[in-house]
Amino acid sequence: MADRKTTALAGLKVIELARILAGPWIGQTLADLGADVIKVESPQGDDTRSWGPPFINRPDGKGGTEKVAAYFHAANRGKRSIVCDFAVAADLEKLKDLIAEADVLVENFRVGGLKKFGLDYESVAKLNPRIVYASVTGFGQTGPRASHPGYDFLIQGMCGIMDLTGEPEREPQKVGVAWIDIFTGLYGVIGIQAALVERERSGRGQQIDLSLMDTGVAVLANQAMNYLAGNNLPRRLGNAHPNIVPYQVFPAADGHIIIACGNDRQFTALCDVLGLGGYSSDPAYVSNAARVTNRIALCEAIAEATKSRAKTELIAALEHAGVPGGPINTVGEALNDPQVRARGLQIEPEGLPGLRTPILFSRSALSLERAAPILGDTACHFPRSDAEEGTI
Repeated sequence: MADRKTTALAGLKVIELARILAGPWIGQTLADLGADVIKVESPQGDDTRSWGPPFINRPDGKGGTEKVAAYFHAANRGKRSIVCDFAVAADLEKLKDLIAEADVLVENFRVGGLKKFGLDYESVAKLNPRIVYASVTGFGQTGPRASHPGYDFLIQGMCGIMDLTGEPEREPQKVGVAWIDIFTGLYGVIGIQAALVERERSGRGQQIDLSLMDTGVAVLANQAMNYLAGNNLPRRLGNAHPNIVPYQVFPAADGHIIIACGNDRQFTALCDVLGLGGYSSDPAYVSNAARVTNRIALCEAIAEATKSRAKTELIAALEHAGVPGGPINTVGEALNDPQVRARGLQIEPEGLPGLRTPILFSRSALSLERAAPILGDTACHFPRSDAEEGTI
């Protein structure tokens, strides 16, 4: 068990007025880093409590059993929960008392949705000028779509990533997890930490405006630059890479493997492993730029050489030669990989399964002792010793 006093964010007080994934991911990450995170839920609880199966059953502390979807547990570890009905004046006043003592507030309501409750940034800043107030919406606080709701799947379609994902002749594909929600949550943590550092200089908090659409476009990375630099429209290439060859999936006798050559030395070594020595000196393939130009013929030759060899034998040969290559694991195989187990990514707070935040410090500990909260498990105050529907 980590001692909360040894964690990097020990003493930081966070109020989470967020549901689903992006906002809760911010709260969970801050909780893993040691912050005291209070999740404020409606009487019905976060929507994801019912997003199953599968469900996890556990005692509710009141003599009964709470049945909550595994999805909820994926994004709410380490927090405490209070129930607050914004329509009840007493509940709202207790919440404002909490906010007055907090360092950070995370919310994902529609733009303007908290104003009538006095929970918008301008109102909260008068109550607590030092508050760092992170707002997560689909499209941001400004712009022609600011009032529109946004969900990860919709934004994946709008930001361009789905047009880059999947086979060229088949329908566009989304990423297999809520990729933009997760990225927005991580950018939210970065923004909050930066604002806390700035607060040490200025003495004042500020609002952080986080948009799923902004995030989705911003992390297009090299694909966006390929377009901006050359006005060449990137398109779906299946498992191939637009800028590196060979860097894709290849067939084996018993399945498929990944080969990812990042430089000419690795390509030469790959050719030696596969008995394609002449290719590494051929002007058509000697450089990465040449290989990109002639990718179809080269990758067909590589596939012909790999398809008769077993996955484990081929991967071992690549590893011995210093060529990046590996299997395509199922989720179960990934979670049980010896490297993953050695790194301690799987945890069991309060006997429930989970995955820790993938950050390890040389001195500071993570706070991993608390599972996701029972709905309303916490009295409505920060211990001295220690609404309207959102959009995502």
